[in-house]
Amino acid sequence: MIIRNSFITLFLTLLFLLSSVVASENNPDVGTSAFNFLKINTGARAVAMGGAFTGLANDANSVYYNPAGIATIEDRTIIAGYHNYFAGMQSGVLGIIGQYKKSHHYSVQINYLNYGTFIETNKFGEIEGEFGGGDLLFAVSYARQYSNSFSFGVTSKIIYEKIQEFSATGIAFDFGVKYRGNRDRYTAGLMIQNVGVKLSNFRDVEKDDLPFAIRAGAGVRPRGLAFQLVGDVIYPSDNDIYVALGLEYYELKPLYIRVGWSSFGSNYRALDSDDSFAGLSIGFGIDWKNKQISYALTSGADLGESHRITITGGI
Repeated sequence: MIIRNSFITLFLTLLFLLSSVVASENNPDVGTSAFNFLKINTGARAVAMGGAFTGLANDANSVYYNPAGIATIEDRTIIAGYHNYFAGMQSGVLGIIGQYKKSHHYSVQINYLNYGTFIETNKFGEIEGEFGGGDLLFAVSYARQYSNSFSFGVTSKIIYEKIQEFSATGIAFDFGVKYRGNRDRYTAGLMIQNVGVKLSNFRDVEKDDLPFAIRAGAGVRPRGLAFQLVGDVIYPSDNDIYVALGLEYYELKPLYIRVGWSSFGSNYRALDSDDSFAGLSIGFGIDWKNKQISYALTSGADLGESHRITITGGI
């Protein structure tokens, strides 16, 4: 047990150290992947903790961060969320998590992103009307608890994107594993995200790759203290490696206080920006009957702030 606890403590320490050395220069592959909405973190609770949820993954938000986490959810659970994103864009999620037999768990979710309305002009700059666009994702997950400590999960996703009269489709898979130890005081997880292909493109051109990523995370609840620490390292195929860190304080239950930070926030700053809050997130959760209502505020530096509200719980 001493070796196991020391390993997880070391892992979290490395996360903090990595946060100070993550590259700040733009990766040459930035903007080269398709379906970029797949990279938008979901769930107010997870986002309030900086998006560091791969190792914790213990509620309905797990489908995005680590599908193996739904194997620990025993009751039928719903998730419904709304996200007021940057630049007037809006997104949402609606899903259900259930169980059949004893160790088999499933989830069905729908996610959307609405780009809003844009002005259409011709090559002379004359206004000809308006157009819109958006993304739609249908996801089915399966997870199984193989022992008291380990669970595994997979998510299959059908993706649809439309801008004006043009559309594109794709299919992707996520694979995750989760470890739980010492009555959930120590957790760790690993996920391979967005393994798939673009089935059709907007025009008859070469199809872009999907935003493949590898996520590794861990969490710890120090003995005798009413909070838990979480941390993730994310390695995307189209950007630099980045770190997410978070804390959830639950001494005031049914009220939960959350704070987090992601080094990915530096991508939101303009070259001459001195915004020091980029990537910072705060939020709270309130238990109400058998559900929890969560809110998160994220700073996007020069892009502004984004707001999320999510309801999770049994039905």
